[in-house]
Amino acid sequence: MSPPSTASLWRSALLCRCPSCGTGPLFARYLKVAPRCRSCGLDLAFAEHGDGPSVFVVLVAGTVVMATAMFLEVRYAPPLWVHALVLGPMAVGLCLGLLPVFKSLLVALQFRYRREDE
Repeated sequence: MSPPSTASLWRSALLCRCPSCGTGPLFARYLKVAPRCRSCGLDLAFAEHGDGPSVFVVLVAGTVVMATAMFLEVRYAPPLWVHALVLGPMAVGLCLGLLPVFKSLLVALQFRYRREDE
């Protein structure tokens, strides 16, 4: 079987789908990778991601939140409670929304570049 194209890997990562077939769900729960794909039967035990997804999410979400904070401060100079009211939920929402996507992207990249046991 040939490795999937880069476009299909990004598509399966953004939709949190199986990196092999692109149709079966990757997660059994919010962030728990399913043991097998329900569509193609791919064994997803190879998915060792550790803290990688959370590091990328913190970098991306932190950049967006800090850019927004700087824009708000320079443009409007609101009181601190407005920053907390706007940026707190924004940070939590970005992190919770991006974590499954980055986790599925790392699983898809592991699937594409995995080494076969010799």
